[in-house]
Amino acid sequence: MNDLDTIGRAVARATAAIPPLWPLAATVAVNPFLGQVDEPLALTATRLARAAGVRVTPSPAYFAAQLATGALTDADLAAALDAAPRDVAVDDHPADVAALRAALSAAQDDMPATPTVADLARDATGRDWPAIVADRFGHWAGGFLDAGQALWSAPRGSAWTAWRASATHDLTPEILGLDGFAAFVAASPPTPDAAIARAIATLGVPDAAVEPYCHRLLVTLGGWAQAARQREWVAGQAGTSDDAMTSFLAIRLLWEEALLLRFGDRVATAWNAALVTYAAPLHATAAATTAALGQDALDHAAQRNLAVVLATPAPAPPADRRIQAAFCIDVRSEVFRRALEAADPTIQTLGFAGFFGLATAHRSMASDVVELRLPVLLTPALTTHTGVVATADTRRRLLARAARAWDRFKLAAVSSFAFVEATGPAYVVKLVRDALAIGDATAAEPPPCLDVTLALEARVATAEAVLRAMSLTRDFAPLVVLVGHGARTINNPHASALHCGACGGYPGDVNARLLATLLNDPEVRQGLAARGIAMPATTHVVAALHDTTGDLVELYDDAIPASHANAVAAARRALVAAGQTARAERARRLPHARTGIIRRSRDWAEVRPEWGLAGCNAFIAAPRARTIGRDFGGRVFLHDYDWADDTGFGVLEMILTAPVVVASWISLQYYGSSTAPELFGGGNKLLHNVVGGIGVVEGNGGTLRGGLPWQSVHDGVTLVHAPQRLTVIVEAPREAILAVLARHDHVRQLFDNHWLHLIVMDDAGRLAWRFAGGTWEPISHACEVDRPTATVSR
Repeated sequence: MNDLDTIGRAVARATAAIPPLWPLAATVAVNPFLGQVDEPLALTATRLARAAGVRVTPSPAYFAAQLATGALTDADLAAALDAAPRDVAVDDHPADVAALRAALSAAQDDMPATPTVADLARDATGRDWPAIVADRFGHWAGGFLDAGQALWSAPRGSAWTAWRASATHDLTPEILGLDGFAAFVAASPPTPDAAIARAIATLGVPDAAVEPYCHRLLVTLGGWAQAARQREWVAGQAGTSDDAMTSFLAIRLLWEEALLLRFGDRVATAWNAALVTYAAPLHATAAATTAALGQDALDHAAQRNLAVVLATPAPAPPADRRIQAAFCIDVRSEVFRRALEAADPTIQTLGFAGFFGLATAHRSMASDVVELRLPVLLTPALTTHTGVVATADTRRRLLARAARAWDRFKLAAVSSFAFVEATGPAYVVKLVRDALAIGDATAAEPPPCLDVTLALEARVATAEAVLRAMSLTRDFAPLVVLVGHGARTINNPHASALHCGACGGYPGDVNARLLATLLNDPEVRQGLAARGIAMPATTHVVAALHDTTGDLVELYDDAIPASHANAVAAARRALVAAGQTARAERARRLPHARTGIIRRSRDWAEVRPEWGLAGCNAFIAAPRARTIGRDFGGRVFLHDYDWADDTGFGVLEMILTAPVVVASWISLQYYGSSTAPELFGGGNKLLHNVVGGIGVVEGNGGTLRGGLPWQSVHDGVTLVHAPQRLTVIVEAPREAILAVLARHDHVRQLFDNHWLHLIVMDDAGRLAWRFAGGTWEPISHACEVDRPTATVSR
């Protein structure tokens, strides 16, 4: 009999291996390997091959193509072999460059997933039990997790209780051959923990097999398990709990238990063999080790290209700064920042996280929905709202509620057909306008406000923290523009994935406008001066929003003084010119986009309104002087940072533990969606149906799909996102970086296990030192950025 504590710990580890999936209204990038960051890629690849039967590294065909074109060189392969962990036996990977080149291009047999009882029952009976389980589970889960789309809401409360109540009335399993299933469910234990323990015992799962077996079952639930993991994540942040994840596992185990009891005489031998595989110790296979070496080589090739770009001559930063524009570090801003500086050399651009340091829970005008406009790793510190005139706000709220009710009427199971019959002809005009991308821009909302006015000391402290984190503490221009970003698209369930990840999947306008108001406050400026940050009275701060689909920037007219009218007009002219340049550059990458970048963003039939963050491969934290004028092709997160002004290295710690981690989630989501789309991808947009407002399925039901749609990483012919892991480049003393990593194990693991690479830039802007398991290895003959005390390995 399995020990309950042992089962509990194994289940906890299995559920932690599943990444969370945020709902469509506020989609944020999530590292699909979140539960495996404590192990290297080769071991994770082997683990997920067992759990899902997929390859999570680039395919042999991809490696062969990169080698054939010269994008991947023998020098890159040699660098990967040289950096291979010393505790890996030589027999576990190719011995030299020639052997590695041949192994990467060789065809490989797929490693099948370890079978479940449902898999074995399918093989024994000829009936697709895994598909039946997926269908029945998805049918119920879509209603239980519904976020407001359904006209009839499912019962709330315990997921286990809700499922039992539903499953006891579902005769489909019995019709398909699982006799007595409803009665079996009715007689199941009253709690999910008890149900899990009973099923583990009935199935004969040994202790060593519990975790991998439970992980395998959760993987078969796809996005449903990920959505439950998100509920668990959010509840944990709030200090509460949620049983959906445990309940979902219990449900899946009960299906296994029922199938074994029904077909045990036909699957017993195969099931016992499967249990031996589940219980076997996990070791990276030779194929996974080879692929991981190939991935290291791909990452090295990207770093080699970055070094070339950084070594090119750069123009001097503007001596006369008439305008300073701070953009979100999102890679899409790299193209626009470069274009803006070229349009007006007196403009200095900066990079900072798009929530601008204000962790807000915001309620937009006429909305009762609280929007968490901050990274999901944080909890809100402020509550804000839009709408200051009570009568107008009430009217808009009533209109918004009526519109939401009308939308539900259009989509509901019963009334949708009546809607088409009654109003279909009237919608002809709207369909034509949408098809021709004809429409008016939405008017901006009034400026957002704090729900409760902060004390002056708190406002000053917030402003100081943000300015220091931006490395903007002196030499202020007469006009400072804070540029958040969002994306304007139509008929796109994944629209929020194109908004600001640092703002929780919402546009960055609210945060930018709040910070502009804060920095324009005369009392705040007096407090800042007392803390060593003197913002001249002649400096004014305005907020803006960058529409990344059309590269249009809107400046908000929030109390702009007459004295700055000319500066604002100059900024608008430069922004228009920069938009034209940025659109021309982006048109070379988007399919069929030589013209009409703005128009395609308003086309309801367009599956690729923009590429989002596809192609991202590096994060640079350094002064703008190191990167100005360099063309990174919209692939690099650029965060301004001057370590000489960072007393105590608090800003360095913030960068490594917040923006870098968020960027890693983005990078690894694109990586997973590119290399393992069947496991971590969102599927085909052309087949999507929205379920419960939380996600999409392909077709009329089945497994919820998480991750990015295939059209977000592939242009129909080839991948547009090169599967590379993010390289983090920092200009800072190496011992200061080590000190930060020593305090944050979860960040250190990302670098130790090569989910991210860490490189230090020297004082000439060259790549100088590479982090290698707690030590630093020199790169080339670069100069040092500090007087090192760290040990150099190998």
